[in-house]
Order: sequence, then C-alpha cells, then structure tokens
Amino acid sequence: MSSILIKNAQIITMNPQEEIIYGDLYIEDDIIIKVGGDLGNEADKVIDARHKTVIPGFIQTHIHLCQALFRGQADDLELMDWLQKKIWPLEASHDAESSYYSAMLGLGELIQSGTTTIVDMETVNHTNEAFQAMAESGIRVLGGKVMMDLGDDLPEPLLEDTTKSIQQSVDLLEKWNNYDNGRLQYAFCPRFVVSCTEELLTEVRDLSKQYNVKIHSHASENKGEIEIVEQQRGMRNVVYLDHIGLADENLILAHCVWLDPEEKRIIKERGIKMSHCPGSNLKLASGIAEMPDMLELDAHLSLGADGAPCNNNLDMFNEMRLSSIIQKPLHGPTMMNAKTVFKMATIGGAEAVGLEDQIGSIEVGKKADIAILDLNKFHTFPSAEVDPISRIVYSATRADVDATIINGKVVMENGNVKTVDKDVVLHESNKSIERLVKRVPSLIKA
Repeated sequence: MSSILIKNAQIITMNPQEEIIYGDLYIEDDIIIKVGGDLGNEADKVIDARHKTVIPGFIQTHIHLCQALFRGQADDLELMDWLQKKIWPLEASHDAESSYYSAMLGLGELIQSGTTTIVDMETVNHTNEAFQAMAESGIRVLGGKVMMDLGDDLPEPLLEDTTKSIQQSVDLLEKWNNYDNGRLQYAFCPRFVVSCTEELLTEVRDLSKQYNVKIHSHASENKGEIEIVEQQRGMRNVVYLDHIGLADENLILAHCVWLDPEEKRIIKERGIKMSHCPGSNLKLASGIAEMPDMLELDAHLSLGADGAPCNNNLDMFNEMRLSSIIQKPLHGPTMMNAKTVFKMATIGGAEAVGLEDQIGSIEVGKKADIAILDLNKFHTFPSAEVDPISRIVYSATRADVDATIINGKVVMENGNVKTVDKDVVLHESNKSIERLVKRVPSLIKA
C-alpha cells in the first residue's frame, strides 16, 4: 500500500455542495481517504501545497491522439476539406511506430496540462500501439479504433470491410477493456454517419449493449456534413441515430454545433452525452454550438479539445475560457459562467464516461485523479476577494499546472511528466511526421 499526503492546499472539491476547503488531502493507493483538516505528516510521499490549489483532474471527452503528429499540417480549412485533403491521407499513412509516438506526444501534453481522463478516437489502423502508449502513460481512457466502411473519397487504407472493422474492434475491446482495474476502457467509435453504413452502425448498437460499453462518434459539426447525411439517409444526424436505435445514454457525441429543435429534444430525452469542442469549432469555421439551449434543457455537457490539427493544442484551460466567452456577445455576460464551464470540465466529463461515482470531484472514496495548480503568478493575482473558480477559468493557463496525479500515482511533478520521455518523444515525433508526409505526395512542399 502506498500513500500520498498533500498539505496546506486550497481544495476545490466539486462535490455536491461545491465546497472549497482549506487543508490536507490523504490518498492511499488509488483512493482518496480523507479531505480537509490537518492530517499530520505521515505518508510515503508528502507534497507541500501551501499557496497552491488542488482541483479534480480535467476530463476531456473528445480527443484524437492519432492526430497529434499532424499539428500544423492542416491549418485554415473547413471540415470536409480538412478531412479529405489533409487528415484522412495522413491517417492513412500512419504506421505502428508513428501511431505510438503520436499518442505519446498528445499524452505528454494532456498530462502536463492537468488532464487525467480522455475519450480518445483513434484512426482505422494501429490502434493497439496507441493503447500501449496510453497504458504506459498512466492516463485514464475511454477510447477505441475509428470505424469507417463507407466513402468514395476515402484513402484505400481507411476504407474498411464492415465485418473486418467490427471484428478488429471486438478484438481490441477484448484485449484492452478494463485494463489496469478499469483505467483503460474500450468504446466503439464509428467516425460519423457520413463514413459508416447502416449495417455497421446497427451492429455497433448491438455490440455496445452486449459488452456494456460506450459509443463515441461525431455529429452535426458542419453544415456540409449535415447536407451529406440528409442526402444519404433522408434525415438529420441525430434523428437518424435515433431512428436506428443508437441514441441512448451510452452515446457520446462530439460537436453537435448545428442541431434543430427535434435533435435537441432527442439528446435530452435519450440521455445522450454531448462533448463541446469550442476551439476546434472556431478554427474549422464550423460554428458556435447553441450551448445555452442545451443548458436550459439540462443536457449532459462536457468539454474536449478535439485533435491537434484542428485546434493546435489539447488544453482544457483554453476550452473552458472559449466555451464561456464566445457565448457572451450572443446571450449576455452571465451566460456560460465560470462555474458552469468548470463543471463541464470535471464532473460533467465524469458523467459522460459513466464514472461520476469514481472521478470528477474530490471526495472520500473516489479515485485520486487530481491536478495541483500554482497560481502564485502575476497573471492570476490578486488572489484575495476573488472567486477561485473564476480565477482558474478566466486567468489560469496550462503552464500553472504543477503536478498531476492519476489513479493515485504522481505522473507529473514540477512540470515534468514522469511517464512520457520528453526528449525521445519529441525526437521521434519529428522523424515520424517526416516519414508520413513523404507518403502523401500532395503534402510535400515544393
């Protein structure tokens, strides 16, 4: 049994009472044992957090680790051009080694910025290597291989046979689901309706129930995408997913920028979890999701950065700030306040992955997934007479994360990630992207 004692901290619990406590935090193995008060000095590891702030680790509910290598390769494009001209050719060029280092690159960034859980959608091939990286990094994951069995414009390595796509997904599920006492969990990941046959989607629906696992997909990100779905299926994204029985509490949908009233009703009534990705939606010029409407419906809302080439960073501080301020010119200064978006980044994410009884808040009996922030900086002062959550959402940055603890293990301390070898990953990332770009003639710069 190992123990960690965090001393003298400001603790933002996000418990049901939304308490902010000053004192100590005691962890045994992977579980929070005591919160608050003076808990002495006996532990295997003692962290002095005087003048520091402890928060629940961030939970990002839409990430593409397979795209971390593509940062800067697909700027200034709208969604379908971004996919067809850049991202799909690059994903098709991945090999096992590049997939591993792409995942490691993204994981280092996520851990260093206080993210402790992700919902990850990989590409078609080499997902096993990505899961290996996730296993080594110590992060908590719900994720899976992307599934794509439809599309005349897909590169050949991405266009799957339906049966093989399903079998490969099941094989990965049976290998990785519940790895390390549930730290890694598998999800079926059909990319979006545009690239999936109805046969594949209905099989995923049934397998999700059979294995009791989540489904993660994209929906209604872009107007052009919606037009394609209406031409293919005769109805809009969420209506179609409901029509085939895929719309339920096990479904996590990324983006949902362009929803009509019927789709909003379906999301609420079916308990669909919605991952809001404001940075990606803005950079791809997809639009601004109608989050105030979803808040009014009391829908299940969370946040994600999406992929590195459509956002260019995987920073939850950026997503919280953007998700708040982009709504204010449209709906007034009180809309999407700091507490609302901080909840989306923590307990909202926990609800999305079905682990709200284990993560998302700092409470006795929950998993020890936390971040320690050092807010003793010019840009976060004064600290007196300031709402601590407002200070985090509107002033703090990822550079303020001092330590990240996942599953009771210190995976980052003093800004240094212990489970990802930075020098090796940066070196191999450059080697990998040079190799991949050579496989995509249209990307080679003259």
